[in-house]
Amino acid sequence: MKKQLYFLCLFLLMAIVSMAQSKPDYSKITLVIHGGAGTITKANMTPEKEKAYKEVLNQALKTGYAILEKGGSSLDAVEATVRVMEDSPLFNAGKGAVFTNEGKNELDAAIMDGKTGKAGAVASLTTVRNPITAARAVMEQSEHVMLIGQGAEKFAKEKGLEIVDPSYFRTETRYQQLQKLKEKEGEKTKLDHDSSGTSSTENIFVEGEKFGTVGAVALDAYGNLAAATSTGGMTNKRYGRVGDVPIIGAGTYADNNTCAVSATGHGEYFIRSVVAHDIAALMEYKGYSLKKAADEVVMKKLVKRGGEGGVIAVDRDGNVAMPFNSAGMYRGYIKKGKAEVAIYKE
Repeated sequence: MKKQLYFLCLFLLMAIVSMAQSKPDYSKITLVIHGGAGTITKANMTPEKEKAYKEVLNQALKTGYAILEKGGSSLDAVEATVRVMEDSPLFNAGKGAVFTNEGKNELDAAIMDGKTGKAGAVASLTTVRNPITAARAVMEQSEHVMLIGQGAEKFAKEKGLEIVDPSYFRTETRYQQLQKLKEKEGEKTKLDHDSSGTSSTENIFVEGEKFGTVGAVALDAYGNLAAATSTGGMTNKRYGRVGDVPIIGAGTYADNNTCAVSATGHGEYFIRSVVAHDIAALMEYKGYSLKKAADEVVMKKLVKRGGEGGVIAVDRDGNVAMPFNSAGMYRGYIKKGKAEVAIYKE
């Protein structure tokens, strides 16, 4: 009898704990976004353009936060938020993607669930309207983590995702950026090395004004974290180059025990530095706060290695970090119903 009573009490205790854990806490719900980092200053920004960027950033924040306010998941929130920026020609993702050397738009994206540790990624897409949705489909509807190129597009079509003609992604502004960069290349010496002794191949990925990537991280009412990132890569990229965005742990990472991170910047450096996971690891193994960990990686480690860019991050308590070592970064967050967006170093 005593044994039965013991197990009954234990069962009730576990049920109470489970209920307490599943009870939503709306006081901590948080959404953070970015729209690219690089040489972004007031000097090269018109008031009209600045207003347009801020309007889309605010729209993206409101879209994702509305989901969180209704008890929706962090996964739903970051996907919906990123889709808003993918559909805007202002950002280098989806509709506003930059051009490759061959005159194509190739899209990469990734998403990760901090609760389960599952992740999905796609690379080199040319016909899927919203790459972030394709990345989520890979995570939830396949046994894989990353799919690329024609295989990824075939998978997306089979799953009923919206397929568009490649011309959908073309914008004249991005096309002209490619032409100007090609003109600069044509003016350079045809020698293997320039006068400074630097190999000319080291400059083929330079976009010029900014490294355009969009991303979102969120904490929902149930304490679950998620991260999502999407990009068109770098202007004039060649050879099927893929950056950090779809590399889990480099440009995208989420773990309920620590934080969710989305990065933007020169992808090669972010891959080599495993930036997103490094921030989470410093929190888990060294007990760093989110801010200390993010600053350590972005403002110290990356700078030392020559990497330019930034990250957005949120931890399991709703704390926010948005460090960047470039001139500017399109960014914003919304918490307790109040949204803030910024562009320059302030």
